[in-house]
Amino acid sequence: QVQLVESGGGSVQVGGSLRLSCTISADNFGAACMGWMRQAPGEEREGVAAIDSDDDANYADAVKGRFTISKDNVKKTLYLQMNNLKPEDTAMYYCAAEAGLAGYGISRRGGYCHQDYGYWGQGTQVTVSS
Repeated sequence: QVQLVESGGGSVQVGGSLRLSCTISADNFGAACMGWMRQAPGEEREGVAAIDSDDDANYADAVKGRFTISKDNVKKTLYLQMNNLKPEDTAMYYCAAEAGLAGYGISRRGGYCHQDYGYWGQGTQVTVSS
């Protein structure tokens, strides 16, 4: 059973930084495409960043240049470093892994893998205040 557990959310002022972590219990962690999505109140969930087995990454336009996705295959942990945070970054952030963990790679669409996400964490709240 694949389990995803996020941590690292919190409240920060505009311009501040946070690093989210997500531990994923999967035997083939290193082969899978995984990413971060977020959902603000009243909004649809949207992709933020994704990374594949080759460490190729994609980003939503709204976060390019400010957020960095990375992973540690030994610790089986996915990260999202968020810098220069803005109020519009306020949302619940979810880590996710592609269904089947088959390693189909990242999509051309920022924040998504080729394969739909099939595993989700419980979410961690990020609040940016001015």
